[in-house]
Amino acid sequence: MQSLITALIVGAIAGWLSSTLMKSKGLTPAGYVVLGILGAVVGDVLFSLLGFSEHGFLASVIVATVGSMAVIWLVKQIWKKG
Repeated sequence: MQSLITALIVGAIAGWLSSTLMKSKGLTPAGYVVLGILGAVVGDVLFSLLGFSEHGFLASVIVATVGSMAVIWLVKQIWKKG
């Protein structure tokens, strides 16, 4: 249960932070959490491919934020073409 709560907190922080850095607007608090959790998965894959692993809360937030930024960038690219 504690890991679920930690994942939701990391997701919320990463989702909000990445949306702020990428100047993406219009998300609800639940949207930030979903974006952050999706970003955590994407970030984990990206960092694993580069040979990095995360250890600790701050590293998890950084990885999730980078992944969330990648998701936002990808969605914006798809939106432009649509």
